[in-house]
Amino acid sequence: MNLHEYQGKQILASYGVRVQRGYVANNAEEAVLKAKQLTDETGTGWHVIKAQIHAGGRGKGGGVKLAKNLEQVKEIAGQIIGMDLITPQTPPTGKRVHKVLVAEDVYYPGESETKEFYMSVLLNRGKGRNMIMYSTEGGMDIEEVAEHTPHLIFTEEIDPAVGLQGFQTRRIAFNLGLSGEAFKEMVKFVDALYKAYIGSDSSMFEINPVLKTSDNKIMAVDAKVSLDDNALYRHTDLAEMRDITEERPIEVEAKEAGLNYVDLDGTVGCMVNGAGLAMATMDLIKYAGFEPANFLDVGGTADAKRVETAFRIILKDPNVKAILINIFGGIVRCDRVAQGVVDAYKNMGDDIKVPIIVRLQGTNAEIAKELIDNSGMPILSAVQFQEAADQVKVALS
Repeated sequence: MNLHEYQGKQILASYGVRVQRGYVANNAEEAVLKAKQLTDETGTGWHVIKAQIHAGGRGKGGGVKLAKNLEQVKEIAGQIIGMDLITPQTPPTGKRVHKVLVAEDVYYPGESETKEFYMSVLLNRGKGRNMIMYSTEGGMDIEEVAEHTPHLIFTEEIDPAVGLQGFQTRRIAFNLGLSGEAFKEMVKFVDALYKAYIGSDSSMFEINPVLKTSDNKIMAVDAKVSLDDNALYRHTDLAEMRDITEERPIEVEAKEAGLNYVDLDGTVGCMVNGAGLAMATMDLIKYAGFEPANFLDVGGTADAKRVETAFRIILKDPNVKAILINIFGGIVRCDRVAQGVVDAYKNMGDDIKVPIIVRLQGTNAEIAKELIDNSGMPILSAVQFQEAADQVKVALS
């Protein structure tokens, strides 16, 4: 589950991470009130107005701007709220901005120059360990840093048996070229950041930039946070942070129905049980010369009601020209799935206007094929994996 910047900063602050302070506003007038409140509390004279959407690169699209007075706060907030912000991480049509974060200016003059760093905490799946990735090149896309100056990216892997150690936090501060008070501040920052990552059961914390201020404080100026959905039952307060306006409606509906669904850009709808088989099915579709329209895992239950729900969700995508059902009957019998497909087809009637290809393997696969073939429904059946791809070709030719 992705969070907004202001929500990620709330989690960070609760674990002792210093953050750029700010308040959320839903309209221009509220932004002015929040700016005044922020000035009273922090003394900041300028304010940074930040669009709150689930995407990076907001500044490049005009979603992050500096206001030097209250008139500019109102003007900029009014421009950003309601805009369709287009960034490298949004769909081509952009994402509608519903709120902004009014934040303090932290790039004030002082005894030393400000410096920006990059830092993220995530799981290294290859090694089964959490990892802190960091760089001196903050404030820019880490992908560009990796491509052009990979020697400027450092990693610190954490042994799960002992956790993050003091020598590791000191090494991070040293590799970032810090000394004196800034060095001590970075050590505290990294330790608190990792505790926030572990404590919130997150799958990623990305802070870009981490700022060394002119008076040698270390703080998170941005926060891109993704929580582990499987652990949200332990964090009911964090689960309430979910913003469904940032998610595709079709994916929200699928989640409420208990289906694992990801919307894609192709023309062949997929209904599969098991994530591994779903990925293989998507590969098969691509090898056949087409593109999958979705990832949909119906799980271990595939009765008529569940299949019908999956059908309706897939068919909401106007780009779908055919549906490939690929089920391995292990936990669920193939004949039960086949009956579910036939019953769902009958219930939906004329709502299904695209070819259906069904490939069932496993327990009672032969009985399932007979059910499909003798149903009188215009459903194409297949036995082999490649045969299913060939049936897709036939259906779309």
